[in-house]
Amino acid sequence: MLHHHQAVPIALAVSISLFASYGYAEGAGPFAKMAGSWSGVGNLTMTNGAQERLRCRARYNVGGGGNELRLNLRCASESYNFDLGGAVETDGNAITGSWSEATRNVAGTVSGRVNRDSIQVVARGDSFSASLSLVTQGNRQSVAIRPQGTEVSTVSITLSKS
Repeated sequence: MLHHHQAVPIALAVSISLFASYGYAEGAGPFAKMAGSWSGVGNLTMTNGAQERLRCRARYNVGGGGNELRLNLRCASESYNFDLGGAVETDGNAITGSWSEATRNVAGTVSGRVNRDSIQVVARGDSFSASLSLVTQGNRQSVAIRPQGTEVSTVSITLSKS
């Protein structure tokens, strides 16, 4: 079972991965195809090998010609749930932004790069960091996250556009 203080880093890693999702429309920024509602499932794996299933729902509001993204994300497992918000933007290559989790009063930054269909992002907070990579194909997103310094070794999620 995850403890309250462990839920925040995992929640942040999940939310950051969703911020950085990729999908180009011709002539539009990389977030253009993100607009709308998404949902899906995933697993988090603890360093001791234990696993827990996640259920997630996301709402994306896209602006700036597909270069700006605002997100509301809700995920739940057996041990915890969270409600995150955030905003990111891209110049077509670099991704920058911020996240916050209001119920725990925590926040941080997002930075990374878009390179065709590959995205590498790092999420940071006061006592947290996570690296991640992801691929979006059509209306499906596959996300792999590796939090640093927590009892969680990996998080993997698959989302579909509703």
